[in-house]
Amino acid sequence: MPLNLPDKLPAIELLKEENIFVIDNSRATQQDIRPLRIVILNLMPLKITTETDLVRLLSNTPLQVEISFMKIKSHTSKNTPVEHMQTFYTDFEHMRGGKYDGMIITGAPVEQMEFEEVTYWDEMMEIFNWARTHVTSTLYICWAAQAGLYHHYGVPKYALEKKMFGVFQHRSLEPLHPIFRGFDDRFHVPHSRHTEIRKEDILKVPELTLLSESEDAGVYMAVARGGREFFVTGHSEYSPLTLDTEYRRDVDKGLPIEVPRNYYVDDNPEKGVSVRWRAHANLLFSNWLNYFVYQETPYNIDDIK
Repeated sequence: MPLNLPDKLPAIELLKEENIFVIDNSRATQQDIRPLRIVILNLMPLKITTETDLVRLLSNTPLQVEISFMKIKSHTSKNTPVEHMQTFYTDFEHMRGGKYDGMIITGAPVEQMEFEEVTYWDEMMEIFNWARTHVTSTLYICWAAQAGLYHHYGVPKYALEKKMFGVFQHRSLEPLHPIFRGFDDRFHVPHSRHTEIRKEDILKVPELTLLSESEDAGVYMAVARGGREFFVTGHSEYSPLTLDTEYRRDVDKGLPIEVPRNYYVDDNPEKGVSVRWRAHANLLFSNWLNYFVYQETPYNIDDIK
């Protein structure tokens, strides 16, 4: 089904080349259906890359999906053109009056800082609280998952001795949960982080259910409030070359970085990437949209509370 995207968003042309069906606002207004309203708070440095990754995964949905991009007022992106931010992004303060069927909050390059040290932490807490009454289901990814767990449930994060970097095997702890419909017994997810959430801390919180973990990468997914909040520590949305770009960037900077595990053919960067997480990623996002957004959200969006 089609995605309804802002006119002239760069992701439109990129995804059309992949034969993904997208329409812009001008054409969408001619369709007499209520689209699912999804807002993305994109905290990643390379905004356009992340937009494209997420839009690609939101493309297989039961209804038309209307995408909006939110930004925080207390932080200015250094890696995305100002014109792009002004054209496609809206400050939270101008969106707080609206309601949304679903929300995605991305990772951010601040994970090695204490949450309270992040310059925009106060605004993030406000958004987290707002989402509970203005969004049917919120998907927290990577740093956002850690931040959401900390803010809502007091779950701490811990520094790792070395970066969790690569593609790791995971298993479902609740295989009959709708988020895992169609999943294999074992599935793979990219990770790229310097901190972790620990299983024992999740299990201490009655409101949280641990859904998935990895022997190597630890906690992967937890859920709360009957599916209104999902916390995902990995980067299922990553495109095939994202980890490669990160690895080569750090090598060029002379930073201490190991070859991402289970990522390159024979663990050799010169042999290319072995993509093994794409099917899982598509299922994750389509199951979230279907079971926890589309089937749970009221037809009258103003009834969300």
